[in-house]
Amino acid sequence: MLKTTVPEAPSLRERKKLQTAQRLWRTAIGLFVERGFDQVSVAEIAAAADVSKMTVFNYFPSKEDLVMRPLEEQADGPAGAVRRRAGGQSALDAIRAHFLAGLEEHDPATGLSDDAAVVQVVRLIFATPALGVRALALSARADELLAEELANQQPGGERLIAQVAAAQLLGVRRALVQANQQRMLAGESAAAALPGARANAVRAFAFAERGLGGYGARPAT
Repeated sequence: MLKTTVPEAPSLRERKKLQTAQRLWRTAIGLFVERGFDQVSVAEIAAAADVSKMTVFNYFPSKEDLVMRPLEEQADGPAGAVRRRAGGQSALDAIRAHFLAGLEEHDPATGLSDDAAVVQVVRLIFATPALGVRALALSARADELLAEELANQQPGGERLIAQVAAAQLLGVRRALVQANQQRMLAGESAAAALPGARANAVRAFAFAERGLGGYGARPAT
């Protein structure tokens, strides 16, 4: 007889820890937006959140983590979509479906979120070199995770081809995310931008599915 397990509700201690982390994150983002990332110290964040400096570091080992940690927790998203895909479904289909579902939910990972805190984080990353470096490292990590997943699931698991496929698939995804972020930064609502974002995603993934072929060929002279 199969046993089913119901996930346990988080304990009171776990809920309090999550609430503290969220308070620290929102406090830090507010100060960074108001004064600039480089002009705010961890001690000032701790004071504003009414905790000790050590408490901040217990939750976020560095000041950059206060901005980037939530984003870095999403690095496995595309690889996870491939890992969970149904039998017969391609990696491209899995990532496309995952992205389209995220658009419908206005998931920040798709760039299509007009939540004020999310838009503020995007502005901070674009304006702060140290955060930009972390964002590049995050992109590289997502590529690595997806390439590893693709290689592990293929007979023979040729690493180079898996890396090429991961770069192509996540390149499409990144271009779509950036386009959506630009619309949010311009003040457009996520609801109003959704139809266009959805159409762009369908077109972009279809283009990737067909392959480059003769795209970019120079006319014969």
